[in-house]
Parts: sequence; structure tokens; C-alpha cells
Amino acid sequence: MSARRLRVGLVCPYRWDVPGGVQYHVRDLADTLRGLGHHVEVLTPAEREESLTDPWLTFAGRTVPVPYNGSMASVQFGPVSAARVRRWLRDGHFDVVHVHDPAPPSIGLLVCMIATGPIVATFHAASVRSKWLAAWGPVVRPWLEKISGRIAVSDFARRLQVEHLGGDAVIIPNGVHVPAFATGPALAGVARDTDAPTVGFLGRYDEPRKGLPVLLQAMRTVVREHPGARLLIAGRGDPDALRAAIGEDLRPSVTLLGELSEADKGAFLRSVDVYCAPNLLGESFGVVLIEAMAAGAPIVASDLDAFARVLEDGAAGVLVRRGDSAALARALSEVLADPGRRAALSAAGREAAAAYDWQVVARRVLAVYETVVDAGAGRVTAADDEQVAAVTGSPGTPDGVLPSLLRRVRR
Repeated sequence: MSARRLRVGLVCPYRWDVPGGVQYHVRDLADTLRGLGHHVEVLTPAEREESLTDPWLTFAGRTVPVPYNGSMASVQFGPVSAARVRRWLRDGHFDVVHVHDPAPPSIGLLVCMIATGPIVATFHAASVRSKWLAAWGPVVRPWLEKISGRIAVSDFARRLQVEHLGGDAVIIPNGVHVPAFATGPALAGVARDTDAPTVGFLGRYDEPRKGLPVLLQAMRTVVREHPGARLLIAGRGDPDALRAAIGEDLRPSVTLLGELSEADKGAFLRSVDVYCAPNLLGESFGVVLIEAMAAGAPIVASDLDAFARVLEDGAAGVLVRRGDSAALARALSEVLADPGRRAALSAAGREAAAAYDWQVVARRVLAVYETVVDAGAGRVTAADDEQVAAVTGSPGTPDGVLPSLLRRVRR
């Protein structure tokens, strides 16, 4: 790879002021690329422009939610959004623009419609079948064909875009700042390898797919076999509803920590004797598993394909049949009872996590940038006014490609 310093424009289609995996990915990639000496700017929506306090963030406007692929997409369209995109593209003088999740009717797709020059896209969505995309994909494919380099964060994301959007993609996983999780203090009041072993769970505990009820049932057996064992639950959700689900019998053994800061999340993962991921479905990768491995936490997780890949088919963590609370209880009890096995899992996990460090991942992304820049013709710029109007419509009128597409989405 050459030593040139690139001007990179990153496009995040989701609100920057709302926590989310893609937002964190874009933030961390931008930080790492700047640390490597590259100039990076980010175009992103937010609820309020004032919330974007970093000078490298550009406000793309507010979003309108519409149903997309089983969830809600952040939609922006029309002359105002187009003007912001065009100005950002022209002022940025970027060598390459990197759009995240460009297929939904969002600011990312709008950038693909308006930009000319080297474009890279990362596909994060994980569904392998989508009736929505089966209908939507052929409509947006002409603009996605402008993408010079395609990245998917997992094999599942790659399969989605190959099936519905055409072309192929190189798999480059999500990154983690491994050193930030590897060292630091433990969480106050929690320590590993004590007479009161701890199991950790992190995530939205009011989402059924996260599998917390399965873990709660398993913990009843764990507590019987390991008196004093505790379950620490961190994340967002309704604490009153969770306390009701825990029940009187298990309540003394469960501690609710609420939502944690990034620093406290690392301390939490460095503190538990076992990290448990009992998820049932809908996971494309498993960043939290990488974070836990980097922190040295032995892992017991459900046997989702995405988790099995991260845990190297059981070499870097214990895999249990998803939804099987009895099997989960056995696995947790066995790992808690065996310090030698915990140490071996911890060592294997740390070694596996090293491949996901942002310093490694960002250089792989840079290799894609270098390829498309070398193959391209000059820097990124924007289409002219007439071409932009054809895409977005004129002020006060419903004409234009993108408005007509959105009318189809809302039907």
C-alpha cells in the first residue's frame, strides 16, 4: 500500500445522536484513519445540528422513518438534502467516498445518485432473504453500480447484497479497539475468581431475540450448583418489567447495572468470570463477543452461525444450542467450576480478538480505497444541477426519481 494521505468522506445514513452499531463503526473507522494520517470527514443526519460538535461532522439534516427490511430506515430526500450532499461533495475534494448501507432510501443512496468518482460501500444488513429488497433492489441497482469497491461486514451481509443487489463484496469485519478493552480497572464491586462467581449479560434486555429469558432460566440451575453466583445485567430496557421476569427466587442473585458508558463497558467485561450471549436470532456478527474476548472474558454463547464464526467454531468460546436453557446451565456451571478452562478460553479469546483490532481492520479498508482510487479518474465530485434535480425533484413538486421511489415504499 502506498504512503499517500487520502481525503476520505464517510457517509453514515443513521442519526449520529442515536446509539447504533453502524454509527459506532463509522466513528471508530474515522478515528483510526485520522490516527493513520488521513483526512476524514463524515456526513450524517441528526435530530439537531447543534449535537454534531466535532468539526469533521457535517449535518445532513433530519430523517423521516419508513419501514425497511423489517425495521425502520432513516430516509432523506428532496432538494434540501440534495443541496447538502452536493455542497459536501464539492467542498470535500475527496479522493474516495465511503457510503454505509447504501441500499435503503436514505442519504447513502442519495450520495450514490449524486456523486461521481471513486465510491466504496459497506453493507451491514444481515438478512439472507428479504421480500422488500427483492422488489427494491432492481430499482436502485443502477445507482449502486456506480460503487467501485464493495465491503460486507460478514458472510451474511455479503449474501444479502449478492442476492438482491448484484455484484460481490470483500468481507472485512467490524472492528474493535482491542487495547481499550484489554487493560484497565475492573468494575467497582466486581472481581473475577472470587467465591461469588459472576456471569455477565450486555444488551437490550427487552428484545426477545437477545435471549435473556433463556439465561434467567439457566441461572436458576447455576445458582443451585454455585451458591453465591451472580448474574450482572447491563443495557437498556424497562427495569420494572425485567424485575418481574426475574422473579422472587432469582432476584437476590441478579444485579441490574443499567446502560453503561464505553469505559464502564470495558470494566464490566474485564470483571465477569463468564460472559454469556444467549441470543436467539438476528445477529450478523457479534461485536460484543469481540469486546468480551479482548477483555479476557471466557464466553458461553448460543450457536448462531455468526457467533460460531467469531468464536472459531468453539475454539475461542463455548457454543450452546440456542434456546436450550438446560444446555446453557450445564455449560455455564462447567466453565465456572473449572479455573483452568476459563484461563484457556480467555487466552484463546484474546488471540482471536487481535484480528479484529481497528488498526488491522482499517488497513484492510484502506487497501480497498487504494484499489478504487488507483482505478478511478480523479477525485470525487457531484453531478450538475440538472442531474440533481432529475434525481430529487424540484422544490414544491413531487417529480424526481427519489420521491417516486419513496411513494412506492410507503404503499
